[in-house]
Amino acid sequence: MMLTPFLVNKVSFVNSRRSRWRLILTILALAIGRPELATAHPMPNSVVLLNVHANRIDAELQIPLVELQSALGHAVNDSSAGLVARLGPQLREYLKTHIRPQSPDGRFWNVTVGELTVHESQNPINGVYRELTAQVQMLPPVRQSGQGEDVRQFTFYYDVVLHQVMTHKILVSVRQDWVRGQLAESEPVQVGEISLDIVNNRILPLSVNLASGSFWTGFTAMVNLGMQHIAEGTDHLLFLLVLLLPAMLQVTGGPGQRFVWGRFGGVRYSLKRLLLIVTAFTIGHSITLLAGSLGWVRLPSQPVEILIAVSILVSAIHAVRPIFPGREAWIAAGFGLIHGLAFASSLANLQLDAGPMALSILGFSLGIELMQLFIILLTIPWLMLLSRTQAYGLVRLTGALLAAIAAIAWVVERITGQPNSLTQGIELVSPYAPYGLGVLAILALLLTWRTNRLRQLPEF
Repeated sequence: MMLTPFLVNKVSFVNSRRSRWRLILTILALAIGRPELATAHPMPNSVVLLNVHANRIDAELQIPLVELQSALGHAVNDSSAGLVARLGPQLREYLKTHIRPQSPDGRFWNVTVGELTVHESQNPINGVYRELTAQVQMLPPVRQSGQGEDVRQFTFYYDVVLHQVMTHKILVSVRQDWVRGQLAESEPVQVGEISLDIVNNRILPLSVNLASGSFWTGFTAMVNLGMQHIAEGTDHLLFLLVLLLPAMLQVTGGPGQRFVWGRFGGVRYSLKRLLLIVTAFTIGHSITLLAGSLGWVRLPSQPVEILIAVSILVSAIHAVRPIFPGREAWIAAGFGLIHGLAFASSLANLQLDAGPMALSILGFSLGIELMQLFIILLTIPWLMLLSRTQAYGLVRLTGALLAAIAAIAWVVERITGQPNSLTQGIELVSPYAPYGLGVLAILALLLTWRTNRLRQLPEF
């Protein structure tokens, strides 16, 4: 894309003026003995994040207002308050003019500029930084067969800000490409950079050529995401483990008497109760995972997260003393509905089309179940061994107490919106959970050996 002589002169004027000010500031910073300030204001770049779908590309533009101000000649950075309400139509038209994806056959795509928002941040070094975020949809032309062009190969003509500010750079990355297993939760993959070719005084377009993918790759990525979600979701896992703590024990007491946890109920009794609780939890969270992912049920995240912490607290109290004996499966299903809403938010944020979304729900659910089953298989044998010993009462009460403290800390954090020392401590300790499993195994083996040895001693 060639710059007209008028634009070349204007670009040179704008940038020479900016360069003079930067040179003066650099000299002043060096003169006062603060060389770090000479580079404390790096040139802000624009960022273009692409979400690749089967028939379109959704892009998020992040444009520094100080650069946009130089390009537009309007005080969009100095007077950013109410900017979208004041200049929204002009900004959309400006962006649409300077974003022109082109198919290999030479036809240009249809570009629609949606929501515009202004973000402001501040730090002691760079001061106030303001950024315009724009949501853009890029739709390739329709073929004679009625199908759209391939979205994975196109020439990206983009010169927002850059057509006036020659030092500006645009970093283009893929944030989400489901068929390639690239999800929004991972780091964006940079495609390239658009900048001025100083030698030829031209703004060259970016050639985008994305590798092909498959539904299988997208599906396995979602299985991995589901497994990762449980492995890193300390609260989800803690709820299930605390609910399973007394599952091997019989309940004693009855009408007119207080219910208390009794002795080990046997392997068959334990496995039946474990299976019921885990299955009920799975059914519960699967229902709301499906409903939440499809947008049928939406709740604000804060009350959902608070209820998840409450579910851990209730399970911890039940592990100390039976408060719903014989109804653990119903409680697991009920709280599973709450946990499923939290799982669904991960999928809803991906904004996938119907086909990939259906496979994503299936893959994500499968990943959750695989990781749950893996952790239960690693944990339950040691709990069953311990529950045969007299020391299990102490182990159960200690686990319940620690879980209750964690739950209360999470409730406080999620109500106030501020982390506390306990939740920060949990974040530090949780990566070492596998070592805790090793300690549990050693404890179970030692206490079982000691119990068997005592039983073999003759009675006097």
